[in-house]
Amino acid sequence: MSGLRGVGLLGASVALAGGLAYAIWSYASSTPGGRKEEKEPEPETKPEGDNGAEQEEGGGGGGGGETEGAESVVAAAAAPVAAETPRDTESRPVERGTQVLVLGLDGAGKTSLLHCFATGVLEQDVQPTQGFNAVSIHREGLQIEFLEIGGREHLRPYWQRYMSKALLLVFVVDSSRAELFPLAKTHLHELLASDPQLPLVVLANKQDLPGACSITDLHDGLSLAEVGDQRKLFLIGTHVRRGDAELSSGVQDARDLIAQIVSDGR
Repeated sequence: MSGLRGVGLLGASVALAGGLAYAIWSYASSTPGGRKEEKEPEPETKPEGDNGAEQEEGGGGGGGGETEGAESVVAAAAAPVAAETPRDTESRPVERGTQVLVLGLDGAGKTSLLHCFATGVLEQDVQPTQGFNAVSIHREGLQIEFLEIGGREHLRPYWQRYMSKALLLVFVVDSSRAELFPLAKTHLHELLASDPQLPLVVLANKQDLPGACSITDLHDGLSLAEVGDQRKLFLIGTHVRRGDAELSSGVQDARDLIAQIVSDGR
């Protein structure tokens, strides 16, 4: 896929970050495998009593104007999701789930990024996510199911409950707020402890803002060298701004990489 060579070069620029550069380069150079028969997305309903909204700030609006005939949005709506009984992580089956789980602290820009993945354009500021956001995208013959869960404190307990459904974890961090890195690190490592092999894409978002940390600083701040040797790990700098003529190269790279991982995982 186009753009993946850029991801490899980006990884190579953080050679001091443990095995990250090698993981990105080797994966970007691989050939996507076959995909299994698509499954219908499971209906999601919001847990009773959870009506808090998450305010997403995508670092301004997002780039737009991109048209892709091979990609169509099936659904992109704030969808309530039912709280499930937490599953015993020790008895979790080896098979991967079917969803791309999108998590991160509130204000990291998850909703804006997901909107850009789905539509290729951000003409106006997105509405705050009402707890959960389910999006299904058709891209180059591949159906990708995204589930975003809000990052406010009262919603974070639900993150772990949906890890068993995940084919891939996308963790979004506001790279302009280094003071929140320790909190983001704590939650990320707690999530990953339940699955030592789940692929992880970390998006260092809002790279366009003054004072934003580099991806190397974010790698260190999140202690990504400690997330496990068996895990495919990717770190990409992103930003979205309303009114941009096109998506930033980082967002395009992230979108293409996610599609490749989903294709290879089926």
